[in-house]
Amino acid sequence: GNIFEKLGICSMPKFVRFLHDRVRIKKDPKLVVTDLRFGTVPVRLFQPKAVSSSPRRGIIFYHGGGGMFGSLDCYHSLCSFLARETDSVLLLVGYRKLPDHRSPAVSQDCLNASVHFLKSLETYGVDPSRVMVCGESIGGGVVAFITQTLVGRSDLPGIRAQVLIYPIVQVINLQLPSFQQNQYTPLLTRKFMVTAVCTYLSIDFSWRDAILDGTFIPPDTWRKYRKWLSPDNIPKRFKSRGYQPRFPGPFNEAAYLETKHMLDVENSPLVADDKTITQLPEAFLVSCESDILRDDTLLYKKRLEDQGVRVTWYHVEDGFHGSLILFDKKVFSFPCSQKIVNAVVSYIKGI
Repeated sequence: GNIFEKLGICSMPKFVRFLHDRVRIKKDPKLVVTDLRFGTVPVRLFQPKAVSSSPRRGIIFYHGGGGMFGSLDCYHSLCSFLARETDSVLLLVGYRKLPDHRSPAVSQDCLNASVHFLKSLETYGVDPSRVMVCGESIGGGVVAFITQTLVGRSDLPGIRAQVLIYPIVQVINLQLPSFQQNQYTPLLTRKFMVTAVCTYLSIDFSWRDAILDGTFIPPDTWRKYRKWLSPDNIPKRFKSRGYQPRFPGPFNEAAYLETKHMLDVENSPLVADDKTITQLPEAFLVSCESDILRDDTLLYKKRLEDQGVRVTWYHVEDGFHGSLILFDKKVFSFPCSQKIVNAVVSYIKGI
């Protein structure tokens, strides 16, 4: 993909998405699958064929891929499995991606599709009291953003539960223990994540070091956010492996002026105000040990629990970022992939 990009043939993200979409889609005889468009947003609806005596549970799923990769076809198999195994109506949301579309394309497309679906639940046979949102990686961050955004929407059915699978819920402190310990670990390295964040938020790469060192954060802002973003909130057992505290560095006003939108709640939902967090629905959080985003999950877990939100946490010791999508890839599948899928299914069936 990088070679094609340098040759001017196509961008690296487009090439990778092309490869992802070459995966052959298997039809599930127990499901009816329909491609739709909610306004300009492509979505895929998975509905069990069996007749139900009552409205079914609804799931809105936001896929991962860093805003660069992933597609309806790439996540078709996973969403088919979730819909079938939980006997739910599942909506998989497509969204605009890099390099053609930057912030706030991902969150706004997902929000618009979600609102459309929530207004049409009866059409799709969904119980309005059992709608949940689920997302992986950047999709997990979208879950956090959307549940917070919909808190004040009295015109829509409430979200019953949220499922965040190794989510990115903040782009402020990139020196947490997991960011240092797993900075070179596939499938998400720290360098790639910073590149994706800068590209999506239209930040020049020359500010990379300022972002990593935290010098873009004004002292008064850090005093406010420290109680939520400090490594002091990470359990001691997660800090024993190669962690050196060094955040934030001396304030750089020029860096702040170019990167201050990283501090916005839409990009870092972890720092939403207490009033919003208190009203959120119960959550199921998945973290993986070998993942730079492990501590995002741990911090969000504490943030929710401190405000009285019920949290079920599932930590995968042999897990790594991106492992969920490999659950049915045979030779490329890992035990951790099936563990995560099974845990998610078990939680959903309890809602």
